[in-house]
Amino acid sequence: MEIKSAGIRNLKGSITSPKGYYATGSHIGIKECKKDLALIFSEVPTKAAGVFTSNVVKASSILWNQKLIQNQNGARAIVINSGNANACTGDVGTKDTEKMATELASCLGVNKNQVLVASTGIIGVPLPIETIIAGINNTYKKLGNTNLDGQLAAEAIMTTDTHPKQISVEFTIDDKPIRIGGIAKGSGMIHPNMATMLSFITTDISISSKLLKKALKKSVDDSYNMISVDGDTSTNDLVILLANGLGRNSEIREENEDYFLFKKALHFVNLFLAQEIVKDGEGAKKFIAVKVSGAVSKKDARLLSKSVITSNLVKTAFFGEDANWGRILAAMGYSGAKFNPVGVSIKFHNGSHSIMLMQDGTPQQFDEDLALKILKKNEITVELLLKEGTGEAIAWGCDLSYDYVRINGDYRS
Repeated sequence: MEIKSAGIRNLKGSITSPKGYYATGSHIGIKECKKDLALIFSEVPTKAAGVFTSNVVKASSILWNQKLIQNQNGARAIVINSGNANACTGDVGTKDTEKMATELASCLGVNKNQVLVASTGIIGVPLPIETIIAGINNTYKKLGNTNLDGQLAAEAIMTTDTHPKQISVEFTIDDKPIRIGGIAKGSGMIHPNMATMLSFITTDISISSKLLKKALKKSVDDSYNMISVDGDTSTNDLVILLANGLGRNSEIREENEDYFLFKKALHFVNLFLAQEIVKDGEGAKKFIAVKVSGAVSKKDARLLSKSVITSNLVKTAFFGEDANWGRILAAMGYSGAKFNPVGVSIKFHNGSHSIMLMQDGTPQQFDEDLALKILKKNEITVELLLKEGTGEAIAWGCDLSYDYVRINGDYRS
């Protein structure tokens, strides 16, 4: 399910690809041996936008970032630790978040209110703050602007991820090359409305804060908020977007052609990272897209696609390579969306083969061998065709395997 978009060039770079950004990552001792501290820095102040977890229980870093982005202090840097979520840690956690920002600000010669903070890992355990402070002091000196430096940061934010997730793209505005770069982490506790995933996006475009925030919110709704690995919404999830203006285009202040090109490129980046998160779902063997068309509205289409992709019975059926369409119809039924089951058609395909399991509410006699051939593939699309209206949506998810239980049963071990 390759993502393509005209006018946007995939540079196969990282968060350091746009002008003026530096990054790095290192092992400082939060984890036994893997990298666990990442830094991102802009050489000039940026406009910042963010979307944060919908969980009522929010980590102190989320609250810190929400305040900073609302106040628009011209963000300069981000410090991220992995291995410890610093969530549900009371006043100590709040103070430790500020200490992380203060220390990096001191190292870089900026204001602490220009430093965003993110944490991921185990909930309810205080940060080893002295280890982190020492790590920041040692790591900031390694900041660089190569693809390798960006990859080091992508590796350092990982927890149960099996590989780093990164991308960069380029497009043209005012005859000037504009770039967007991004890194993300996420493997488990992934569910629509922001879950255990972190995503950091940089761009050198010049754009108003209002339009930057609008573009990010719209893109998140149709990318990260349409994925699910296990139905759990975390305390720490966020997407942060920085724009430093060093691309030197005329500032975008209205929803014109340049804005829509930027919005398309931003969505290309977010959709790629969101799908990479799903493909790396804990123990996942199959990448599944659920496409709904003909719903009453887009809202109803979103409800239907997300309900199906979130269903544990559906997910386990795909793991078992069982064409159990009844589970899909049942998940649609409790989604909260309005539809008439008599008008539903259900189709599976994998690019080279397709099979209709239900048509206009009537079960179809189908070739079990062909169905198995489709279900054995690593990437499968489920099409749900309704006759209610013009609403469309796509959600992405994965199967649920034995390994998911093993990975999460051993998480603190």
